[in-house]
Amino acid sequence: MQLSETARTADLLDRATLVLNRSWRPVHVTTVRRALCMVFRDSARIVEPESLATYSFAEWIEFPPPLGAPAIRSPSLRVAAPEVVLLRRYDRVPSHEAPFTRRNLFLRDDFTCQYCGVRSGGDRLSVDHILPRSRGGNTSWENCVLACVSCNARKADRTLKEAGLRLLRPPVRPRWSPYLTLRPSQRMESWQRFAPEHRRRSGAR
Repeated sequence: MQLSETARTADLLDRATLVLNRSWRPVHVTTVRRALCMVFRDSARIVEPESLATYSFAEWIEFPPPLGAPAIRSPSLRVAAPEVVLLRRYDRVPSHEAPFTRRNLFLRDDFTCQYCGVRSGGDRLSVDHILPRSRGGNTSWENCVLACVSCNARKADRTLKEAGLRLLRPPVRPRWSPYLTLRPSQRMESWQRFAPEHRRRSGAR
């Protein structure tokens, strides 16, 4: 296997896989690598999203990958990367709130300045307090948003009204979801069938 093919396989093994509980409800997102390990240990089965058929590890490696679909290759096998797996025993649904962290804030705001709408990498965005801390503002989901360098400098230590800025949308505390740790571009279209409220944003980075 050439180095480029090895790198592609490594990237594919790190791709996201949706985990359903025994009641077919989304509870987690893992990697293809870990999903295959779960199926190999018989703690989960792979779900084919179109037919909803489930497969054991032995059955899946015999299942021919769809034409053009990403596949894990070895000298003797070509195995489709699972997009969804179904746990065989776990039937609970996590109910905890999303923790307030810098990473989760970037994911909530989709790496987008909440004042001008520019989307950028983490090094060009910072966390801005809507009501400045010097005015009594706290560090919370409802008072923090992402701001680009330009908008952050424009706002400085002022309120929105004083700076002449408006938010693209009100900042809210996100509800927990299995997609919490993923950017929209990392989510699979096939997951829509298992979580109708999920909408992937076109053109997301």
